[in-house]
Amino acid sequence: MSQLERPDPQQLRGRYPHVFDRPMAARLATPLMLVLALAIFGFGLVDLEFSPSRMLSGLSQLGWIARMMLPPDPGSSLPLYLKALGETLSIALLGTTLAALAALPISLLAARNVVPSAIFRFPVRRIFDTIRGVDQLIWALVWINVVGLGPFAGVLAIAISDFGALGKLFSEAIEAADRKQVEGICAAGGSRLHEVRFGLIPQVLPVIAGQVLYFIESNTRSATIIGIVGAGGIGLQLAEQIRVLEWQTVSFLILMILVAVAATDWISGKLRFAIIGRRAVA
Repeated sequence: MSQLERPDPQQLRGRYPHVFDRPMAARLATPLMLVLALAIFGFGLVDLEFSPSRMLSGLSQLGWIARMMLPPDPGSSLPLYLKALGETLSIALLGTTLAALAALPISLLAARNVVPSAIFRFPVRRIFDTIRGVDQLIWALVWINVVGLGPFAGVLAIAISDFGALGKLFSEAIEAADRKQVEGICAAGGSRLHEVRFGLIPQVLPVIAGQVLYFIESNTRSATIIGIVGAGGIGLQLAEQIRVLEWQTVSFLILMILVAVAATDWISGKLRFAIIGRRAVA
């Protein structure tokens, strides 16, 4: 077996000068970024008063709280907590559904293969970016001041926040759709509307359905958090019990939330698997 010739370093240097003769700025960029990241990390530790000794001293308090949580006990308010849990699940389901219904038609305007002109596509994308750039908790605080305390504010907070996120995801799914079906409809004499209705939408609906199911699962947890600030649901009950130091009730509410999230996750996973399986068979 003949051995491969050893490459000449001078020839390689002449053939690939951008590899061997990199500018000094390019060679120093990575080390400087690492040094800058370490400096920011160290500054953050100092500025935020990070203290391992404070963490260790707080472990005893954490252990005391954990002991006070046992055994979990709802007291005489179990029907009230079940109703609050139902409110939380309803907030997540209704808010996500409203967001998906509003985002789907608008996301078509942000897809490159539906609206080729960047002049019309750019503002729609920036609207999605602006809305999802504001956290759900902030939206909840805004809507509480607009419509008052209660689950309605929670529904609006989730719907507005998810409208931006789902709109971006839907538009990306539409842009990733196979072009062949659209070209077939165009060749058969279909209009632009027919291309979208029969060529794009059937392809992306399984993907969109999977994304909506995932957001419902995620928003079950989010609805608990925004409930703490007054948007209704079991989060409001949890905040009240923490405020009065009823730790046994707190642990019971936490267990209820965990069971609800686990059940939502299981159901969502089954539905997503069924949708993906049906798409693969088709």
